[in-house]
Amino acid sequence: MPESTLSSKNQIVIPKEARQALGVKSGDRLLLVVRGARVIVLQKPESPHASIRGLARPGYGRRYLDKERRSWD
Repeated sequence: MPESTLSSKNQIVIPKEARQALGVKSGDRLLLVVRGARVIVLQKPESPHASIRGLARPGYGRRYLDKERRSWD
């Protein structure tokens, strides 16, 4: 498991494996989500609208729910 050290300027270097997994490069913006004692690093989407586009298409959720309900019988 890769690890980093906090510098005297309170900076960290994100290991190569983690950068590749996130698909980030120098200059990219990152989001840090704090959950108690854990911090989750996410790539910041270029456009918040583009990152969720299509999630609420009419009928998508309904068809999925109907299919799931039929599978319970």
